[in-house]
Amino acid sequence: MVNRLAQSQSLYLRKHAENPIDWWPWCDEALETARSENKPIFLSIGYSSCHWCTVMEGEAFSDRAIAQYMNSHFIPIKVDREERPDIDSIYMQTLQMMTGQGGWPLNVFLTPDERVPFYGGTYFPVEPRYGRPGFLEVLQAIRRFYDTEKGKVEAFKAEILGNLQQSAALSGVTAELNHELFQKGLELNTEIIAGSNPGPSFPMIPYAELALRGTRFNFESKHDSKQVCTQRGLDLALGGIYDHVGGGFHRYTVDATWTVPHFEKMLYDNGQIVEYLANLWSAGIQEPAFETAIAGTVEWLKREMTAPTGYFYAAQDADSFNTSEEFEPEEGAFYVWSYAELEQLLTAEELADIKAQFTVSRSGNFEGKNVLQRRHPGKLSDTVETALAKLFAVRYGGNPDSVKTFPPARNNQEAKNDSWPGRIPAVTDTKMIAAWNSLMITGLARAAAVFGNWEYLELAVTTANFILDNQWTDGRFQRLNYDGHSAVTAQSEDYALFVKALLDLHQASLTLGNGEEGKQLPNSQFWLEKAVQVQEEFDEFLWSVELGGYYNTAKDASGDLLVRERSYIDNATPAANGIAIASLVRLALLGQNLEYLDRVEQGLQAFSSIVQDAPQACPSLLSAIDWYQHSTLIRTTPDQITGLISQYYPTAVCQIEADLPEGVIGLVCECLTCKEPAKSQERLLEEILQSQTRV
Repeated sequence: MVNRLAQSQSLYLRKHAENPIDWWPWCDEALETARSENKPIFLSIGYSSCHWCTVMEGEAFSDRAIAQYMNSHFIPIKVDREERPDIDSIYMQTLQMMTGQGGWPLNVFLTPDERVPFYGGTYFPVEPRYGRPGFLEVLQAIRRFYDTEKGKVEAFKAEILGNLQQSAALSGVTAELNHELFQKGLELNTEIIAGSNPGPSFPMIPYAELALRGTRFNFESKHDSKQVCTQRGLDLALGGIYDHVGGGFHRYTVDATWTVPHFEKMLYDNGQIVEYLANLWSAGIQEPAFETAIAGTVEWLKREMTAPTGYFYAAQDADSFNTSEEFEPEEGAFYVWSYAELEQLLTAEELADIKAQFTVSRSGNFEGKNVLQRRHPGKLSDTVETALAKLFAVRYGGNPDSVKTFPPARNNQEAKNDSWPGRIPAVTDTKMIAAWNSLMITGLARAAAVFGNWEYLELAVTTANFILDNQWTDGRFQRLNYDGHSAVTAQSEDYALFVKALLDLHQASLTLGNGEEGKQLPNSQFWLEKAVQVQEEFDEFLWSVELGGYYNTAKDASGDLLVRERSYIDNATPAANGIAIASLVRLALLGQNLEYLDRVEQGLQAFSSIVQDAPQACPSLLSAIDWYQHSTLIRTTPDQITGLISQYYPTAVCQIEADLPEGVIGLVCECLTCKEPAKSQERLLEEILQSQTRV
């Protein structure tokens, strides 16, 4: 017997379709049922590749006694946070208010009338363990509390709602966004990347990108920002977080040594990391492992994460099956190697070289098996490359040259029942998310410009065209695509990141417009025009005229929300407002439209109190301040453009200028003022550097 979620397009929701719990999706009918029956809402939020979400689905949500009580006393609602990040953001904030921490699965109990939470938590076991009560015990206690403590429920509700509204309004005193505030923010965010952490290791790319921006200044600091940024790149490219056999980056490592990953692969991480490693290279930190990791990630993207129609899939699970007879998948099974396997597959010389270059031992580093982590930077030997190709063949059933596409397993049944030539792969969530695809487009566009790789640009262009051609319904941008069907009105991160991606394509296309065998891609002006069009829609539906900045959701798609939030805190992905404000500066430079600068100033003032009080929470806003304070337009000739765009000028945009005066090779403009025309490359580079570091 299946429940209402069986018809959902979301892989995460469908995973719960056979639960005995009578799940509802988030919809008006569910909310009205809760009101009319005066039943508290049990809201559970997660995502398909979340390990503990999967565990709870197989335990508490599959328990019939729990389901019987849940169905009688609550209205249970399931939400995929990747479909509705606006809902997730609000209730994650409330959970953090109530408990001081958050995470997924996110489980909160809401009043049926106003949907305000009065209790919450993350993972609940069936029986008491890990210092947590059993879930049925929790449900019974919550229902007693709701029925008998109406006064306390109302007090909780009033406090939570008041805090949410205050947080959404950002009613702090505006601060002056001067150079000293920017420098303070750089220092604090660089310290986050530089600091040692005994717990899990996350990429934290918005922080690393901001720290990299600081390398061009001569600020006094207790940190060598170039060394800090280089080390973050090495941790990523050499660590077990990178899949050295198949390419692509895992979500994070569970340790401080970047060794053992939590094995899911998320598109949003990979897009950001590719951009960061390309930026490191362009900044002169040309470590061969960075180029190798970018190339390997692109191969993984083409092989496993690209739909036939051209967009990129969302994620791959951490867990997979060793055999088709297994009932439950095992974490990391697709990726790890026993020492006995390595002895059997590799020659003595290959095994010796693998042991010299990677953390391989008989005892292993993950449950008796080995996660490959490089010991040293630099290029790998031919012997090691041959050994890695042999491991690839075991995993994928063919050598890297022959396995160009590897179809996804869309669910556990496909994974177990299909005939795979190698190991059984992890399940892939094949939905298209506009924001995440945009991050990958940006990474590919930047890598294409830095390495002069036309194939990277072509891949980015194909995906951007898919979004432009398929993600508008009734004239409105849509966030998701399920097998050719667009869904869910776009949110601020979709608009912000897609505008940025289009602008990044504009820059890369200035140098790589034509490819191999006479192929031609849209010219740079095409991407700029599309960016302007998307920005106009963004401004119309999500800009806050009263407060400044962009709301997470459109004004006509937020009636079911407690508050309309404006994203400014960076998490695993950059905050929409930081990205959006930076793009407004770029649009102002390229289009010479001062209305964009008005929005920049209003937006930065709207969040200035946050930047002053908690700069470590908002590196993307600090990057936007960097764009505002150091914005540079370089108008130059086609002969100069390739060399300039491949360099690291983080607050500059380039434009080909056909009508420069005779003998002039470039004109550097700082927002509304232009410098003396440069007649030599040396002078041009000197003016760019001065503009990029001006106070």
